[in-house]
Order: sequence, then C-alpha cells, then structure tokens
Amino acid sequence: MYRYLKLNRYLKNSTNLLFRFAATSPTLAVLVAALFFGASTPFAKYLVGQISPILLAGLLYIGSGSGLIIIRVIKDRGFSPSGLVKGDWFWLLGMMICGGVLGPILLMEGLQQINAASASLLLNLEAVFTALIAWFIFKEHTTKRIVLGMFLIVAGGILLSVPHGTVTPENIFGFICIAGACLFWAIDNNLTQKISAGEPFFIAGIKGLVSGIVIVAISLSWGIKLPNYVIMSYALLTGFIGYGASLVLFVLAIRELGTGRTGAYFSTAPFIGALIAIVFFHEATSISFWIAMVLIVIGVWLHLSEHHQHIHRHETLAHTHSHLHDEHHQHSHDFPWDGKEPHIHAHVHPLMKHSHPHYPDIHHRHKHK
Repeated sequence: MYRYLKLNRYLKNSTNLLFRFAATSPTLAVLVAALFFGASTPFAKYLVGQISPILLAGLLYIGSGSGLIIIRVIKDRGFSPSGLVKGDWFWLLGMMICGGVLGPILLMEGLQQINAASASLLLNLEAVFTALIAWFIFKEHTTKRIVLGMFLIVAGGILLSVPHGTVTPENIFGFICIAGACLFWAIDNNLTQKISAGEPFFIAGIKGLVSGIVIVAISLSWGIKLPNYVIMSYALLTGFIGYGASLVLFVLAIRELGTGRTGAYFSTAPFIGALIAIVFFHEATSISFWIAMVLIVIGVWLHLSEHHQHIHRHETLAHTHSHLHDEHHQHSHDFPWDGKEPHIHAHVHPLMKHSHPHYPDIHHRHKHK
C-alpha cells in the first residue's frame, strides 16, 4: 500500500509538472512529442519484418492506450472525469477511426514497400494536410509566412516521393499508403483540437486502447497469428512511448498553439526518424533526399520563427481545462484551493480586450480583418 501511495504521489506531481511545462512552453512540448513519434518509425520498420504490419499497428496502439490508462488510474486513484462535454464524444469517435485505425494500418503497409528514411520524411505531408484542413474547413487563421513554410514542406515531400531506381507498382503503392496515413492523421489532428480542453491522458488513452483492440481483432479474424511475447513486449513499449506519450504532449500543445502550427512543429518528427534510420539501420540516401530535407527544414523554420501580435477581443467564455493563473485566468474560486498550479475546474473568462503575442489556441479563435 505504501508503494502504491508513493507511486500515486510521484505520478500526480509528474503530471502537474508536465501540464505546467506544456502550458508555458508549448512549442518545446510538441517538439518532444515529435522526438518520441519520430523515433518510433524506424523501430516500427524493424518490427514489420517480424510481425504482420496490421497486427503491429494494433499492438502499438494497445501499448499506447493501456499504458496511459494505467498511469491515469493510479494517478487519480480510480476513474476521474474525462473533461469532455456531450458534443465532444462525436469528435473522439472520429479521432479513433481516422487516427487510430486507418492511419496506422496505412503506415504499416507503406513501410513494407519503401525504406524508413524516406517514409519518415514523407510523413511531413501530415503537417500540410493538417494545416489545409484547419485553414479551409475549420477557418483557423494563417499568414503568408505560414503558407510559404507549408509550400516548402510540400515541395520537399514531392521531391522525396519520386521513387528512385526502378519504378514498380509496389513502391508507388507504398508512397500512396504513407500519404493516405498522413491525410487521416491530419483529420485526426483537427478533431483533437476540438476536444483539446479535455483530460489529455483520457483522450490519448481511450483512443489508443479502443483503436488498438479493433485493429488486433481485425487481424486475428483474418487468421494472422500473434508473435512471441518478446516481440509483443517490444511493440507495446514502442507504442507507449512513440504513440502514447507523444499524443499526450500533442494534445497539450494543440490546446495552446492551434492545429496548423502544432502540426507544423510536429513535422520535425520525420527528421528524427530519418536520422535514426540512417545512423542505426544504415539505410542509404540520395542527393534528392538531402535536398528535400533542406527544403523541409527551411519550411519548418518559417513556422517556428513566426511572431503574431495585435489588439484582439475575448468574448465571455465558460469551460473546463487544466490552467495556470496567467493573464487569461484571473478568476476567484468558490471552493478551497491550496494554491497549486496547474489545476482543473470550471471557470468563466470575462470580456477582455488587449494585445500580446498569441496563437489560435482554445482562447484565441477570433476573426482577423
């Protein structure tokens, strides 16, 4: 019992530090998320040779979801509220279908046809699709600088996607699969922004667990056999770190930065994956590979160096999410508060007009002239 309580306190304190870190340094938070996810791609490529790609996708998500749910239950000493309201469950279902089932299945199929370094860089298309959906469907604000950055990322992705050597139906199919995975993950990212005020461990955990179970069930129904426990353990651990921890940080970052910009910062993940594939798996590269990398690096830099500030108006808003008492959260409490931050409770934002650097986060969804 003592060890359980000690672990409970450790996880609770660690979670508070994580929430504070993401609230004060959201760009760094999403870069760490990119590190975890980018590193998982070449390791998943290694596992593809020893296990069915579709079954692997399911195990990666089960590792993600089960690990996060266990942490959440121990941290909260049971099942705590999800922070989602009635309309959010529809968006969560869409996340699980697009990002938790269709995306990983296409990625695993694509990894069978092309090398991990090319696949890692081609995953930058996710940022492009994410931004396009955010701008044109969900009407998120953008600038010429952001558009130019996206153009360079697209150019790099197109250059990278030109097959080298003999063009075969297999490698073309591989590129199509990776691009399809990026599209479904882009839809997933935009739906995540809709519910990002909810509890991130619940959002990431339930998405991973349900999606993983569905994919594994489909695999078993097709007659695919489970691998030995060593390979399974390796896949579950890779999923927990590369998908689970990454998604928690992504949810926290998208709450503060908005969808398009978070997706752009997250697009640094393929560089990490490509570097690992080249250094540890000794995969060959070409001149076009390095040219594509330069284009993508410049595009990402344009996003990272953006500065957006103007006078804007906040309408009255009531919601619930983890927060610090910054300039947007100067409210009183109708319950005993120990002064610890961040904390979670229902609160009201009054009408406000001011100017400061900001992004289209959950508090800055205003229109621009």
